[in-house]
Amino acid sequence: MEIERKWLTDGWPQGLEETKRILMCQGYITTRPTVRIRSEQSGDVTEYVLCFKGAAGPDGLAREEIESNIDRGLFAKLEAFIGRPLIEKEQRRYALPGGLTLEVNQVDRGQPGEFFYAEVEFDTKEAALAWQPGELGEYLSDEVTGQPGQSMAAYWTQTRGEM
Repeated sequence: MEIERKWLTDGWPQGLEETKRILMCQGYITTRPTVRIRSEQSGDVTEYVLCFKGAAGPDGLAREEIESNIDRGLFAKLEAFIGRPLIEKEQRRYALPGGLTLEVNQVDRGQPGEFFYAEVEFDTKEAALAWQPGELGEYLSDEVTGQPGQSMAAYWTQTRGEM
């Protein structure tokens, strides 16, 4: 189960120590239900992931997510099957109090639809609802959790079309 909150942001956060940087390319085989592929490069290591996502609940906080690593060959075949340019993302991660992680993503850098968003994942819906951004309040002021049209699948459809 994936439980997370999401915000649109302006750039990278200031004053936080970056703990990890990942370059990603992702594409969608279908957006309803969500079936996507993604490559994740961190340093010299690249992983390839096939992901299935269920529908989010009414509050948009939680949904079933099944991820499985795949090999580079299958990733390449699925990318060719999709036949559209993959979304490019740079993700930077920052440690937050309480063992949480702020994941900030720059999407399609240099493209007309370029934007930034941030997510924080939680162990429970109660923890997600209770969490307050504290000093990050101004940076995380535009929460879009559960808002229609704010998913990466919706962005895919807007910029790459339906499958």
